[in-house]
Amino acid sequence: MKNTGVGQGASTAIPVSHSVNASIVTATADSLSDQPHALVRARAFAEPLIASEMLDTGENILAHADAVAAILKTIGGSEAMQAATYLVHACAHLNKPQEVIAKAFGANFAALAMETTKLVNVQKQARAANAKAQLTEDPAAQTENVRKMLLAFSRDLRVVMLRLASRLQTLRHFATIRQQPPLAVARESLHVFAPLANRLGIWQIKWEMEDLAFRFLEPDTYKQIARLLDEKRAEREGFMEALRAQLERDLNSGGIAALVQGRPKHIYSIVKKMRGKSLDFEQVFDIRALRVIAADVKGCYAALGFVHANFTPVEGEFDDYIAKPKSNGYQSLHTVVRDAQQRAVEIQIRIQAMHDHAEHGVAAHWAYKEAGAKGYSGVSASSEYDAKIAVLRQLLAWERDLSGPASAKARESKQGLFEDRIYVLTPDAAVVELPQGATALDFAYSVHTSLGHRCRGARLDGAMVPLNTPLQNGQTVEVVTAKEGGPSRDWLNPELGFLASHRAKSKVRAWFNAQAMTQTVARGREAVEKLLQREGKTTMKLEDVAAQLGFKSAEDLFEVVGKDELSLRTIENMLKPPEPAPTQDDYVLAKKARPDKSAGRSSKGGVLVVGIDSLLTQLAKCCKPAPPDAILGFVTKGKGVSIHRSDCSNFRNMAGGSPDRVIEVEWSQSKNSGGSVYPVDVTIEAADRQGLLRDISEVFAKEKMNVIGVQTQSVKDNRGGTAWMTFTVEVTESGRLNQVLAVVAEVAGVRSARRR
Repeated sequence: MKNTGVGQGASTAIPVSHSVNASIVTATADSLSDQPHALVRARAFAEPLIASEMLDTGENILAHADAVAAILKTIGGSEAMQAATYLVHACAHLNKPQEVIAKAFGANFAALAMETTKLVNVQKQARAANAKAQLTEDPAAQTENVRKMLLAFSRDLRVVMLRLASRLQTLRHFATIRQQPPLAVARESLHVFAPLANRLGIWQIKWEMEDLAFRFLEPDTYKQIARLLDEKRAEREGFMEALRAQLERDLNSGGIAALVQGRPKHIYSIVKKMRGKSLDFEQVFDIRALRVIAADVKGCYAALGFVHANFTPVEGEFDDYIAKPKSNGYQSLHTVVRDAQQRAVEIQIRIQAMHDHAEHGVAAHWAYKEAGAKGYSGVSASSEYDAKIAVLRQLLAWERDLSGPASAKARESKQGLFEDRIYVLTPDAAVVELPQGATALDFAYSVHTSLGHRCRGARLDGAMVPLNTPLQNGQTVEVVTAKEGGPSRDWLNPELGFLASHRAKSKVRAWFNAQAMTQTVARGREAVEKLLQREGKTTMKLEDVAAQLGFKSAEDLFEVVGKDELSLRTIENMLKPPEPAPTQDDYVLAKKARPDKSAGRSSKGGVLVVGIDSLLTQLAKCCKPAPPDAILGFVTKGKGVSIHRSDCSNFRNMAGGSPDRVIEVEWSQSKNSGGSVYPVDVTIEAADRQGLLRDISEVFAKEKMNVIGVQTQSVKDNRGGTAWMTFTVEVTESGRLNQVLAVVAEVAGVRSARRR
């Protein structure tokens, strides 16, 4: 056995859809960050293509790209990332964009441009399809959009920054020209892009995007809050500046090194608090807000103590996000206090590093090679791989947050919209989507069927676990495989919990079905080969035998023989050489006119051959006729007349080839009254269970019908199992058999009972 880290030199072939292009995710030698003047070169490359082109928003593409690059620079994006925005827009104007950009700038950056372009197109299609959907009322539309973004981001995390900056610039453009953007764009900005910025801790983009989108979606409410903020702006700003300066002096004179700043007012944040807590405008705390930047964590708590000692804390309004950071890495102390005039002031206390992260989040140290020990989202990352995993887990957590507020119908079923799905990571940080409750086995089968068949163990985040351990969102899964082998039947036992996905279960069932089919075909082959030996036909090709019987291949013939769906007698009859053309000495022609029945003779079989005396008769074994079946005779060579049921397929085939050998026959009444018995085959299909053979045999015994032979076969199928039985019973007349079969059909589990 060997540890097969998926995508890390594993011999297993992995489908392209599940493999992460390492050249995309990891900075390579041809990365733009290693190229001189990358930004200048990228702009010069794109300018002739996009300078005179317009976006569907009406904004000039080159102007949009310049603005996006400026936003990326402001929030700490690398020069390579700034250059990316030009080439993303150039893609649409190139015949073979990936080849052209790769040749000019390298494969790494070409892939980034293409991934971003794909996501832009997907989002355009989603907005067009949901143009009338209210995202605030339709979480399904929102979360599906998030899902597509998430899977795109997993291929190259830099796409996140490019899309956030581009969307912010689009909103700024509409604000500048004082026009309303498409509502779908504004809703997507407020309910998808802004929460993404929040999850990654990029508040600088989050606040501005929220306020701009809200301004377009609810212009009246926006203007009302803006007017309220302006009404007493001078009075409020004078009070806050005096308070800021006094607090800073008092802290410093008290030995607490700190810088005190005012905080900007975000209209959407004020509206959310007013609506969420049913507050009036004057009751919202962050209308008056200060931020304290301390020298170290100890200074943060010292400043908190000073503030609480000199002001009156508001009960229930203190949060310690330093001791317990938010899930996106945000750290700060939050408190609300009142001054002597009972005016509420919100104060945030943090160190400079926490403030940098709060403003820029992952963008503060985004470039892969620059991650170092700082990591992303406040998570320590000692390598590029660890840094990427940290960000992916933030994105996964964001998706799970959105799955919480479900639709009304989903809430009734106590199941969120995406509660039935999880995301896990391969060792190369590819995102794999699985059903809730999936195990490492489900993961292995989702990557490749062969990997699933050979899976023998798994590691979750580096620790060995049993194969039936349910996976959790964001875990990294490694699969341990054998060089060869197949699945265990235990994997299909629902009580053991090895598999949760329908795809994995179907793959395991298919493997066992293939094994069973192999055994069935082998059994059929053996039976056919023995028959050929017995008949002295070993020189015949098996394919020729199958073709003569109407099968496409010998494998098809072996399958039906192995399943007992084709009698060997049929093959035996086919192998017999055709009889020579009959002569007058070989048989007696049947008379066309029906003579007097008294001229006939009854044979041992109780059959009267019409118009012919002293002629041997025998009952055909292929259809086993019994009175009062309609019967016909066929004159054979040296064996007299073979008596068949008129509906016998073998008889029809023989009569079609030699119609002049057909002779009229009928049952002898005298013989029937003498108590003759006739063997008849009965076929029964039933649900397989214990005691089935016993129950059916008891019916024949009670009905005083002698059973002289039984053949049974059980087959596992999607109904749990089917039993096929063939009984050979002795009857005096077939009408009586029909009555008994009606009783057999009443036995528990019997689906059909009929004469062959």
